[in-house]
Amino acid sequence: MDGLDDLNFLFSFLGDFGFRDQHELMERPFFAINKNRKDPIDYLSPDKKVHVKISADPMYGLATIWDADILIYLASVVCEMRRRGKNDIPRKITIRPLNLLTAIGRGKSGREYERLAQGMDRLVATTVKTNIRANGRREATFSWLDGWNHVVDENEIVQGVTLEMSNWFYEAIHKDTSLLKIDPRYFKLKGGLERWLYRVARKHAGNHGERGFEIGLRTLHEKSGSSRPLRKFKFDLMKVVEANDLPGISLEAVGPSKNPKIRMVYLGDQTDTGSAPNEAPEIPRVESDASDGNGKPSSQGRVVKLPVASKPAPDHSASAHEDMSDPRTAKSLISRMTSVMANKADHGHLTPETIEYVRNNFPGWDIYALQDSFDRWIAEDPSRVPANYQSAFIGFVKRHDEREGHNLPGRS
Repeated sequence: MDGLDDLNFLFSFLGDFGFRDQHELMERPFFAINKNRKDPIDYLSPDKKVHVKISADPMYGLATIWDADILIYLASVVCEMRRRGKNDIPRKITIRPLNLLTAIGRGKSGREYERLAQGMDRLVATTVKTNIRANGRREATFSWLDGWNHVVDENEIVQGVTLEMSNWFYEAIHKDTSLLKIDPRYFKLKGGLERWLYRVARKHAGNHGERGFEIGLRTLHEKSGSSRPLRKFKFDLMKVVEANDLPGISLEAVGPSKNPKIRMVYLGDQTDTGSAPNEAPEIPRVESDASDGNGKPSSQGRVVKLPVASKPAPDHSASAHEDMSDPRTAKSLISRMTSVMANKADHGHLTPETIEYVRNNFPGWDIYALQDSFDRWIAEDPSRVPANYQSAFIGFVKRHDEREGHNLPGRS
C-alpha cells in the first residue's frame, strides 16, 4: 500500500489480545510516580553507563505513570496490528478515546475525557534526554508524543483522536524483544508506587522462574526517581511488600530488617490464552494531515476530517428458485425484510435528527459514550439487534437518563 506514512488509521482495540509494555520504560525512571510533580528526574545507573533526565513544562508538569497507560495502549495496538500481518505501521495512530478509557479500566465521564486530554498534553510537553538507544549519538532528546489532535467528520462530529508517537518510542515498540506482556489487572492499581513496582518486578523477575529476583532498597529508590528521602521511600515500599497484592507478582522482604532486599517472583498474568482472537476490525484510511506539528500540547489539536460513509442500498433481490408460498405471506415477509434492511443501513450510525433530539431532550450526556455503551449492549446478544437503530438508541438514552440523570450537575 503506497503512502502509508502519510495516512492515519482508525483502530478499534479494547485490549482483548494482551497488553504490552516496553521494557526500557519499565526499568528506568521515565515517569513521575506521584501526580503534579514538576521538578525534574535525573537518573544515572550504578555503573554510570545509563542516564535519563526528565524535564517538565511548568504549565503541565511531568508525565506520570498513569499517563504511561496511553503509551501501553499504543504499544499494544501496534503489537496487535503487526500480529495481524499489517506492514508499515505509521507513527500516527487514530483511536477512539472511549476504547482507550475502557481498555485501561477508567470511567466514561466527561471528567475522565478531560484527564485523558491532560495526560496526552503531558506526554507532549515532557522532555526526555537519555543515552538509551541514542543511535550513535551521545543522547537522544524527545517527547513521548510529538502531538495529538481530534478527528472529525464532515458534520464536525468528533470521531477519534490521532496520537503521533515520537521516533524514539515508535522505534522501541517495533522491536519484538522490547515488549513484555503485562497483566490487565495492572490498570486497577491505584498508587503510583504500586504501579511502578509492578513494572520493575515484571521486567526483572520475568526470566528468573521460581527463584525470583532480589534487589536492594537503595537501588530501587534510585530506579524509581522518587523525590522522597530514602527513609520515607522505604516506609512506603515496605507497606506495598507487606500487602503483597500486585497482580501476578509475589513480593517478600529478605535479609536484615534495617537493610532488606526485596525478592520478586513472577507468577504469570491473568490473560486467557485459550480464547479465540476476535475478528480483525476494519482499518479504514483517514485523510492525512500533511502539516508536521510544532510539538506544543493542545487539547484542541489540529482537525483531520473523516469522510462520512454512505449507507449501503438495501438488497431486495430474491433467490432464483423459491418455494411456492401464499402471496399474502410473501408480501408480509418482503415488507418486514425491506424494513429490516433499510434500518440495518442505519445500524451504528446516528442521524443528525437523532443527535439533535438527544441533545435537546437529554442535555448533559456524552452522546458518543452512550452510543458505545448501546452498541456493546447489542453485541452481547444478537437478538438485541433493533429493527430501528435510531428509535432504539433514543429509548436507551431515555432509560439511562431516568436512571442516572440525578448525577448530573444541576439535577436533583
